[in-house]
Amino acid sequence: MNMQNSRVEFSNTEVAFSHMSDAGLSKARLLFRSFNFPALLTLGPPLANLAISMGFKNLIKKTIFEQFCGGEDILTCEKTIQRLAQSNIGTILDYSVEGEDNEDNFNATCAEIVNTIDAAANNNKIPFSVFKTTGIIQMDLLEKVSSGQGLTGEEEAQWQRGIARFHKICAYAEEKQVRIFVDAEESWIQNAIDRLAEDAARRYNTRQAIVFNTIQLYRHDRLEYLKAQIVDATWYLGFKLVRGAYMEKERKRAQEMGYNDPIQPDKETSDRDYNEALKHCIHHVEKVSICAGTHNENSSRYLMELMEEKQLNRNDERVWFSQLLGMSDHISYNLSHAGYNVCKYVPYGPVKSVIPYLTRRARENSSVAGQMGRELSLIETEIKRRKEKV
Repeated sequence: MNMQNSRVEFSNTEVAFSHMSDAGLSKARLLFRSFNFPALLTLGPPLANLAISMGFKNLIKKTIFEQFCGGEDILTCEKTIQRLAQSNIGTILDYSVEGEDNEDNFNATCAEIVNTIDAAANNNKIPFSVFKTTGIIQMDLLEKVSSGQGLTGEEEAQWQRGIARFHKICAYAEEKQVRIFVDAEESWIQNAIDRLAEDAARRYNTRQAIVFNTIQLYRHDRLEYLKAQIVDATWYLGFKLVRGAYMEKERKRAQEMGYNDPIQPDKETSDRDYNEALKHCIHHVEKVSICAGTHNENSSRYLMELMEEKQLNRNDERVWFSQLLGMSDHISYNLSHAGYNVCKYVPYGPVKSVIPYLTRRARENSSVAGQMGRELSLIETEIKRRKEKV
């Protein structure tokens, strides 16, 4: 490891938690400890809904919602945006309402994504916008299109309305010069999402990367997909690189339906492909912009080294690091402190409406080997450091 990168210490909890009060740290410690109880994760959603219906919304709002969400709307996210900006960390406003599946809701979600683009266009503290395609298009249509099935007349009309919403968002992002992520989703609908994202990139990435497709490297076929995109495209490309969030669901479906499991055989292979994707993108940085969405320290260090080998400035606008709000602050804040471009995903939405997101987040985090233990250990280290300092 080179000398320049050796100065970025992810174990520096003083920097990592400089934004948190003693009371905030204690609350976070209690929350992460609760993730170690599987029964609580199972009972959490119905209990949360019951608490809200009984008038205890503030209890949810002051615990898991406060840890992982920025607010109930764009306006109430402002405090989080400013707090992150004080540490030179950007915000990605992520409208996290899930499970809404009708035209009125799709149109409302589309309008809300346009609002996040407006917010980003007027605020350099918000470097990207983001959306999920299933927020604006029916999942069953994405599945049919992905598998090549024919659509009925009504389905085709619905599909065309969905395409129009997709391009409305991307065209507006290009007009406002706001970079936008198209989130990756389940493998059985991803082909259709890729097709939409590729078409949007071809149309709108003429001067710089505006539309970023998301590549899930825990799938064994995505590194080759990324390489093929780079070879074929004559326009600018943007990629958000992640490992992935649907592993258990993907494996279960593949087994039940009898098709080849799309997931890597082990974590080491996923790590290998992720780092190879970083290397390939940086090698083509004249054409490719990336956001490394990762909570992995080794991959973060590797990207730092790749940037130095390529003689890129730490704040080169074509390279960003990203983590989720409320997690991996030891990576986010130490990278930002060292001068790298860092942004946090800041989910928002009405408390009751984001419970499915929060539930998935808690379950995913508890299932990632060592993740919760690492978060908890760092928090406890900082609490101990502060006590010893007094």
